[in-house]
Amino acid sequence: MSQDILLYNSLTRKKELFQPLHPPFIGIYVCGPTVYGPPHLGHARPYVVFDVVIRYFEHCGFKVRYVRNITDVGHLEGDCDEGEDKILKRARMEQVEPMEVVQRYTREFHAAMDSLNVRSPSIEPLASGHIIEQIEMIKKIMSAGLAYETNGSVYFDVPGYAKNHSYGKLSGRVLDELLTYTRELEGKEEKRNAVDFALWKKADQRHLMRWPSPWGDGFPGWHLECSVMSSKYLGEPFDIHGGGIDLQFPHHECEIAQSVAASGKEPVRCWMHNNLITINGRKMAKSLNNFITIEQLFTGTHPLLKRSYSPMTIRFFILQAHYRSTLDFSNEALEAAEKGLQKIMASVKNLLLLKAGAATSSDVKSLRKKCYDALNDDFNSAVVIAHLFEAARISNAAYAGHETVSAEDLEELKSVMNLFTFDILGLKDENFAQGGKSVEQLMEIIITIRNRARKNKDFATSDAVRDELKKINIQLKDEKDGTTRWEMG
Repeated sequence: MSQDILLYNSLTRKKELFQPLHPPFIGIYVCGPTVYGPPHLGHARPYVVFDVVIRYFEHCGFKVRYVRNITDVGHLEGDCDEGEDKILKRARMEQVEPMEVVQRYTREFHAAMDSLNVRSPSIEPLASGHIIEQIEMIKKIMSAGLAYETNGSVYFDVPGYAKNHSYGKLSGRVLDELLTYTRELEGKEEKRNAVDFALWKKADQRHLMRWPSPWGDGFPGWHLECSVMSSKYLGEPFDIHGGGIDLQFPHHECEIAQSVAASGKEPVRCWMHNNLITINGRKMAKSLNNFITIEQLFTGTHPLLKRSYSPMTIRFFILQAHYRSTLDFSNEALEAAEKGLQKIMASVKNLLLLKAGAATSSDVKSLRKKCYDALNDDFNSAVVIAHLFEAARISNAAYAGHETVSAEDLEELKSVMNLFTFDILGLKDENFAQGGKSVEQLMEIIITIRNRARKNKDFATSDAVRDELKKINIQLKDEKDGTTRWEMG
């Protein structure tokens, strides 16, 4: 199916009609995690966001190659060119080999993504698996006269690049201001200019992750890996590069500069950046020690949490805001997301039990178009969810007997709810996901036992069953016709 999709391009700072370079194929690269610690809520947002982007592109008939890297070397503390490698620091603290750290936290990251129903990328390359290609790109940049070697390290010449190119066009930074701000660092390191960034760093004797190069044993700079791996697997230029807004500078700005220097081409057609998840207005980050891990969310073991929350509650929490908006975390916000998700899932269940009646007064037929319009307007999942709430209202009103739904409208409601809730937003009914029909069968047994107690006027047992189920968030509703139904929340 054909859809005109508007994307906000961070480079031009405006919405643009998306037109793939080689239709129907789309190349998407998203910066993956640095695997030096457990995945946290801030990590989850870009991957949930781009999971929806990819699901929608595929629904529209595109063939997507999605590349998401794993940074397992070269990312130094403070996101700069000084300090200790983040993975080496963790390895030293845990007294293990660096690759043990990489393997452990890569597995944890994958497990978290699986729980959140984030599909795996087409290709997931490792930085350490592309050292040769990174060295070759450095050679090209040096041949262009835009990099220099000092004491076994190689740095990108930012002022030299800026003579003929725009450095800072993605992030809005002005080079003269950067030079003024960083002037105090001059003379304290081996760079010619403090704004220059590392393409290759010399490894000292304690540095375990090191490779031979024309400049001596060392390791690649953090920014270089993404330029190398994106161009290798998607070509130059490719369609979409994504990541968190905190990566615009310096990471993505440096990517553009080194890619242009090496190939003479702009590497990306459209840059997409999701905004941050915050706590009390501050970025959630490991560096600020204010993060909540995915596991803590699932187990409820963080001090800011009153209890545990399911994976789909977390996914729904992320998607209820537009990806370019900040999303502030609180326990209350998670509780609200949980109630919203339960309302939608209950309405889906109700649709299965509904029988068609006379024509409804609600505008069912417009819901599909409204959801498409929201996704076509820069993937506005928040507006899609608002329309799903309207569909849920119609479903629940019809189930309660306050409205009737024609056979045609009933089928349309089912189709819209299934398409946008499950296929595109990627939500799951966790009652079925955690046990399938066995959950339904178990509840039938419990309801039968309770109804038998009610028939025998054993109201103490009947009330006890209802109250105990309520404690685990299962509501029983006794209907006028003598039947009992149940729902979560």
